[in-house]
Amino acid sequence: MDELQRRMVQEDAVHYKLFRTHPAGSTADEHLFPLVEEILAKVAPLSMQYIWQNQPFNLKYHPEEGGVPAHIGGSTQFGDNVEDEWFIVYLLKQITKAFPALAASVEDSDGEFLLIEVADYLPKWINPDTSQNRVFLYRGALHILPYPSRSSPIGIPKDVVPTVPQALALLLKQPEACRANDRISSALDKRLDGYPEKVEASLHRAHCFIPAGAAAILAQRPDLVAPAVSAFYLRDPVDLQACRNFRNFPPDSRVLTSVTLTRCLYAQLQQQHFIPDRRSGFTLPARSHPHYKAHELGMKLAHGFEILCSKCRLPAPEDTDSVSCNPQWKGFMQSLKRNGYFRGEMEGSARYKDLMKSAENFFRQSVASKSSDMSPGEELLQLLRTCPINMEELRRQESQLPPEDSDSWLDVTAQDLERMLEERGGVRADAGTADRARPVAETEGGEEKEEEEAGYSLVAVSQRMKSFLNAVSSHEGAELPWSSSSQPFSFDPDSLTSALDQLLGSKDQEELDSDDLDDEDEEEEEEDDDDDDDEDEEEEKEVGPPGPAEMNGMEALDTLRDYMDQMDQELMSTHIGQSFSQTNLNKTTSDKTSAQAPPKDTEEIQPLDLDLNLVTNLLESLSCQAGLAGPASNLLQSLGLHLPPNSDRS
Repeated sequence: MDELQRRMVQEDAVHYKLFRTHPAGSTADEHLFPLVEEILAKVAPLSMQYIWQNQPFNLKYHPEEGGVPAHIGGSTQFGDNVEDEWFIVYLLKQITKAFPALAASVEDSDGEFLLIEVADYLPKWINPDTSQNRVFLYRGALHILPYPSRSSPIGIPKDVVPTVPQALALLLKQPEACRANDRISSALDKRLDGYPEKVEASLHRAHCFIPAGAAAILAQRPDLVAPAVSAFYLRDPVDLQACRNFRNFPPDSRVLTSVTLTRCLYAQLQQQHFIPDRRSGFTLPARSHPHYKAHELGMKLAHGFEILCSKCRLPAPEDTDSVSCNPQWKGFMQSLKRNGYFRGEMEGSARYKDLMKSAENFFRQSVASKSSDMSPGEELLQLLRTCPINMEELRRQESQLPPEDSDSWLDVTAQDLERMLEERGGVRADAGTADRARPVAETEGGEEKEEEEAGYSLVAVSQRMKSFLNAVSSHEGAELPWSSSSQPFSFDPDSLTSALDQLLGSKDQEELDSDDLDDEDEEEEEEDDDDDDDEDEEEEKEVGPPGPAEMNGMEALDTLRDYMDQMDQELMSTHIGQSFSQTNLNKTTSDKTSAQAPPKDTEEIQPLDLDLNLVTNLLESLSCQAGLAGPASNLLQSLGLHLPPNSDRS
């Protein structure tokens, strides 16, 4: 049932819950319900200026239901801007830090996406089946409930899905044992690095020629630019029928104004090519005109506003009550004042009014939005009716606009992409390139270049590939031989022997499952003594004569070698056989007697130069990619190998 519910989760939505770690009993309402206003007042200064792609961060009290205790929770549809999701994770960390009695869980359609972010540092036992109700943000840090082991009896067994009350009880009693280790915590902190300053950096200010009504609305509700952009971006032919005659936003009232968008919204607006209907009244100047971009952006925004309004009707006056009529508004305002939101401003001053307007907009989005049925289009129609439009003031502000931001960030070069991928890889890239970077740091002057070129050794390419191919994989995929773990790559000869015996037809061997190998790896630290005893017993067994099973295996191996020799003979005369480079052990002799070469059927087969063939094929694949992403470059990147670009175009 849980799996079916997980599949029904909306693909671009994040769901979050805040639980009390202390047992509340029958007084859950008394403890949790008042916290809604306090929590929102705490995060209001952080998120008040944030422009959400689709839906804002919101919280609501939820009573106990279906084994899930009473909690404060919400959901946000983030659409195409995944940064909304991570900003919510940052807010949850700040909430749990400010309210130590609360623990937060967050997931999306992928499940525990926090674990996906730190997957390179997780222990092997954690997977989607064993992580349910085990991952929480608590006291500002990531916590993962462990399972009991010989080294520590604290935890919940791996094959048991804990209930939320059980998980919260363990989190309360053993917070240090449940806290994620430093590497996992650092990986998550790296993803959230830059907040809250990152909010301002994600905004883009652009000049736009938009109708005066739209300019007046955005001055009061800058967040309404998001649904307008989405309406234009997701338009269909039926929507454009309403844009043949602009009833609500006539183009003859256009003014130049500064519009604030997120980078995601700006990219959606800027990158779409669109020609307006001739009947709409929107005309664009020549592309060489200095304000061409402002006219184009404003035309697209106006279409978005008009599409929103065309799908709605003007709400009745009784449906447009002020936020002050909401019973939660008074508690929200008291929490804002306790947190010093108004910064000592005098009531009635211009700065106080601006802060009050921002607080009202935040309250509408995060608190009153769940109880209100008004769509963005209805809000636009209401604001058109109530907002005063002063054309003289708007014309005067045209000469006082702040400079618009550069959109050079839209142009990403190959070098920029490589740098972003390396930054995104973080410690993983550092681990893979540590061997190459270390000798460079130890040299000086002209030796640095020589050492750096040595880092591109083709021998390293061959060795890394061999390690990758020799690694034991399972149905879950192949593990890279280099990883964030400092443990060296291990090879178990006994497991390989057992696997070969099973492959060659040994009947008395139990079937070998790759999952068994994983289980052995997980417990090898705890069973060192038992492993030593097993090795002694195996050595005693190897002293005796080979049994029937071993004899059958040797015969099967000889038969397999005969088949391989026959296949080599047949492949020698084909294009496939001639495409490989061979190690010619008799090169000197063959040069002297080239005129007396024996027939092909008696020609001695020379062993293949595996390293040379491997490197040659990889380099040819890289050359065919022409600097673009491809299988060869992706594989080498995963192995921590960074080859220089091809300078020989021949």
